Amino acid sequence: MAAVLVSGCANSPSLSVLGAYFPDWLFCLVAGVVLTVVVHLIVKRLRAELVLWPAAVVYPTLVTFLSLAVWLMLFQH
Repeated sequence: MAAVLVSGCANSPSLSVLGAYFPDWLFCLVAGVVLTVVVHLIVKRLRAELVLWPAAVVYPTLVTFLSLAVWLMLFQH
């Protein structure tokens, strides 16, 4: 019975980078932050800062959205 309950833990979602294993979500979080910085620079260059207001709500939401989008595109199981 216990083997059935822990059978989902057989494959951990991780990537090997130079011999060390890192979880998939770590790469997705970094990609989400980088993409959010790119979006911020584009919006700033277009002088459309009012589109992303209030920034304290929009930017964490954008990081979350882009991180999940990267995860869905790259790490489908």
